[in-house]
Amino acid sequence: MKLRTTRLAGILVLSAALLTACADDTGGGGGADGSTIGVDYPRSDTDFWNSYIDYVPRYAEELGLDTKTTNSGNDVATLASNVQTLVSQGVDGVAIAPQDTAAVAPVLQTLAERDIPVVTVDTRPDEGEVFMVVRADNRAYGEQACHYLGTQLDGAGKVVMLQGDLASINGRDRTEAFNACMAAHYPDIEVFGEATNWDAATAAQRLQTTLTAHPDVRGVYMQASFALSGTLQVLDQLNMAVPPDDPEHVFVVSNDGIPQELQLIGEGRIDATVSQPADLYAEHALRYLRAALEGETFEPGPTDHGSEIVEVREGVLEDQLPAPLVTRDGGTYGGVESLPYDDDSLWGNNAN
Repeated sequence: MKLRTTRLAGILVLSAALLTACADDTGGGGGADGSTIGVDYPRSDTDFWNSYIDYVPRYAEELGLDTKTTNSGNDVATLASNVQTLVSQGVDGVAIAPQDTAAVAPVLQTLAERDIPVVTVDTRPDEGEVFMVVRADNRAYGEQACHYLGTQLDGAGKVVMLQGDLASINGRDRTEAFNACMAAHYPDIEVFGEATNWDAATAAQRLQTTLTAHPDVRGVYMQASFALSGTLQVLDQLNMAVPPDDPEHVFVVSNDGIPQELQLIGEGRIDATVSQPADLYAEHALRYLRAALEGETFEPGPTDHGSEIVEVREGVLEDQLPAPLVTRDGGTYGGVESLPYDDDSLWGNNAN
């Protein structure tokens, strides 16, 4: 707890500095024309987030927005410092993707006091004011993976879940939903949950330890593609990488929908993924910031882009963008429909 307290104290100091340094600025913006948007990238060490980074300038140009960007490297204190920098540069709105969804609250408070609209991407802060959360239903991610594995294992056996960071709403949602679905629908499947903190080396080490102790595991659920290479290497090292038609096949479900995943599904090296929309995250984060600067408001309900806005807590709206299950055959698993890996509508098949 001492480490967490020190970390939060540092963020509060940075936030106070942000407010003081910008006390003479007007903040906010009365319209979108000529507006400058600050975008903090949460990390650049995964194919998913690198794709998001590629999409942001494309949509900024399309929407006529100037951007200033930073990268917080999966560290909330760096995020706070980056936001201070962006505000000092005069940005009118900010898009962030905080990986620690509890510790970001002081940053959001500071931006709210400056009347600078904020859109959070991929994650929902545990506390704090935002104009919109642009995200997909992360509980559905866990449920879709559960039904795919539960169906493929005929409701019995052992699976490993490589969890993300449970300090993140995403890690909690995917973990809780996967476990709840397994308990409700596939009670004869034993789940080994392994915390990874979204770290590839940790994920590979935990997976190798579990598979060595339990060589009869027949399913792996990776909560994001950061664990992809390590998982394939571990299966190879343990001689567990066998074709899908082999009775000893280990079914692997990933999460992101990056091009590599789709290729590996086609090759039979992994079996499924959930396509998290990197393109739509970038597009709609910027669209909502533009809307905020133009004075638009939104209510819960269906959108014009095939998603649903829900009120996740009082005053906080979340646009839950579609994130389909992707499989080799495009079949239905446990009542969950999927898209085939080569479907043209998947962003991973259209990324440059």
